[in-house]
Amino acid sequence: MTPTVLIPGLVCTAELFAPQIPALWSHGPVTIASTLEGDTIAGMAAAILRDAPPRFALGGLSMGGYVALEILRQAPERVVKLALLDTAARPDTPEQSTQRRALIARVEAGELEAVLHQIAPNLLHPDHRMDQRLIELQVRMGLALGAAGFVRQQIAIIGRIDSRPPLADIKVPTLVLVGDKDALTPPDRSEEMAAAIPDARLVVVPNCGHASTLEQPETVNAALAEWLNV
Repeated sequence: MTPTVLIPGLVCTAELFAPQIPALWSHGPVTIASTLEGDTIAGMAAAILRDAPPRFALGGLSMGGYVALEILRQAPERVVKLALLDTAARPDTPEQSTQRRALIARVEAGELEAVLHQIAPNLLHPDHRMDQRLIELQVRMGLALGAAGFVRQQIAIIGRIDSRPPLADIKVPTLVLVGDKDALTPPDRSEEMAAAIPDARLVVVPNCGHASTLEQPETVNAALAEWLNV
């Protein structure tokens, strides 16, 4: 069976994929990659490749998708399938980078928990923004990563490259999945990737924001299981 490596998003831990591990285990061993090493997206990718199986199915959510595309650039021969969840191939706009730097300044001033509470609802579908279980889970993951990790990952995201040009060269079965109300990486970003990647499958998850694996785990699990069965 083919191993699967899943990469969490910004200020997320393995808890981001907690609903997926038991659902996907029958398809092969599942590893949640660490994003604790590397000051750039390329550095994170290299660290994950160092510890990854020789060949594996690869999935990433949000920042994890940026890293997954970089892994595919660095070692295409090792990736047998690709899943891009709630992510984008485009680099940051100047406005997005400015917003990230403002958050970095607040976190460096000791406001990590306040920043996490501020951004957590924006990751969710409007109907889920009062769900304290989801809010607290996201805050807990961010606190576990810590202020230094928040800053390091935001700087890495600001510096990421444009991943659109290589999309047409992807030759492995690819799933592109996004929540229908994802405010951070809207569905048009996923539509763009799916259109550029040969034979990619696009799944738009209803009643879902940016945190698809937590908001609609059953739908995401079904899409991932079908992807692994291809």
